[in-house]
Formats: sequence, C-alpha cells, structure tokens
Amino acid sequence: MSDRERSSAENEARRSTPGRPWTPQEEPRRGALGRYLAAVAAAASARSAEEPETRSGTAESGPPQAASAREPSGEEPVTLHVRDVMQVPAVAVPGDMPFVDVAHMLGREQVSALPVVDAGDHVIGVVSESDLLAKAAVMAEPRRHGAVGRLWQHRLYEKGHGDTAATLMTFPPVTAHPAQRVVDAAWTAAHARLKRLPVTDHRGRLVGVVTRRDLLRALIRDDAEIRTEVESLIGRHLLDPRMVEVTVEDGVVTLAGRLDKAVVAELTASVRDIDDVVGVVDDTEAL
Repeated sequence: MSDRERSSAENEARRSTPGRPWTPQEEPRRGALGRYLAAVAAAASARSAEEPETRSGTAESGPPQAASAREPSGEEPVTLHVRDVMQVPAVAVPGDMPFVDVAHMLGREQVSALPVVDAGDHVIGVVSESDLLAKAAVMAEPRRHGAVGRLWQHRLYEKGHGDTAATLMTFPPVTAHPAQRVVDAAWTAAHARLKRLPVTDHRGRLVGVVTRRDLLRALIRDDAEIRTEVESLIGRHLLDPRMVEVTVEDGVVTLAGRLDKAVVAELTASVRDIDDVVGVVDDTEAL
C-alpha cells in the first residue's frame, strides 16, 4: 500500500464520524475501515491503470483486473471471488408483495434492503428502507403547496404512489457475479454506496448476496497472517530472525529487539509496504 493510499484511507475513516474523535472502543473499527478503503482504492487505481491498455486492444477480453486480495509474499497470489464470501441462500421479495409486507420482511431480516425478483427468480430491482420512507411520507402528507412542495411531490411521486415491491423498488439493480473478484465487487459497492449487493448468475437469477462486511473480512488479512509475512520478511533481512520480536494488533506491527539502526530503518520501511499494515512501531534498541 502506498503512503498516498494509506493517507487517503485514514482521512476517509476520520470523515466517517464528523464532529467527534474516535473512542478507544472504536479504534479497531477505525483501523479496519481504513484498511478496507485502502484496498478498494488500490482496486480502483488498478482498474484505472489498465483502462488505457483495454482501449488500445493490448489487454485480454473480460472485466478489468485489479490487485488480488490476500497475496502472501513468496507464494502464488490467492484471488478471492464473490462465490467464496457470498451468503446463500439469499432472502428476496416477489415483485407483487404489498409494501406493508415488505416493511415487515425488512424488519424481520434486520436488513436495510432486499432484492426484488420475478417469477423466474431474476433480480429486477432492490427495495430499501428509503423507498418505504418515500411511501410513508406521501401517505402522511399527500399534498404540498408552492413550488418547493410541487418539486418534492414530483420527485416522490413514482416512489410514494406505489403499493408493491415492484412499484417502490430502485432499478436497474446493481449486482455482483459469483466469478467476480472480491476487490472488484468492493469497488462496485463503494462506487454505488451500497451495503449489500445481490449476486446473480449469467441469466440474472438470484444465487446469493454479498455484504460490505463480507467484503471487508475478505480483503483484510487478520493479524496472524500479517505477522507471518513480517517474520518471513525479517528472515530475508537478518541472518538470525530471532533477534526481532514481532507483534501485530489491528494491523499495527511492533518490532522489538536489539538491532543496528541502519538495519531498523530499512526493515521498517519494508514492513510498511506490506498489504494491510496500518503502521509500524519501532521498539528496538541500538546495538
């Protein structure tokens, strides 16, 4: 991860709770959010970098390729796909379901949105809490006077005057494919500002759902994996890797031991470049 991507991710994490600092209890969430955003930023950067090749005809056909999720050092890249992290079966509502029943379904499943399917189980849209709020607003005050009121009513007319999932839903739906890479699905979810993506097969039929949390867990390696890679890196820098003790907590790597300061500077710089490392703490002592 570059310093620019790391800085952008941390700034975005700070902006997510404007007006107050992060509490100690929220710090792990802040670190995870920053690492997730950095992964999405890296995927978006890779997509942008490869667009000129695609336009010039030098790239192979197919979706743009982004950096693989979880690529252990010295091993073949492990690419996670949506099928590896999606939830099955996926809960959906039929297009003819009354809006009251849709509201009950959202409450029962404790989700903010659900895919809407037709008789063939094809995803035709997504109905969300905001769609139902538009309906409730029109029911509570069907008429508004003045230019602002007319504009408000015009914007809500399509939503607020529907009575079923199909007439209230947002369409066309933003979906993911089982063979799509996790990093690309994360980019899609971030770009569309969605917490949940229906997963459809090549015929548009619902086969699962992937959430932002699923993508987060897939993109961010746990501390044990990071520690393993750091220790492998140290083994390539030092004749005796036991001279350095490594601990990792929420992506922050702490190095302890007695080392030459010139070696420490080179080592910490290399550790910072490891994917998912949030920061490096130097607790070493000079020889």
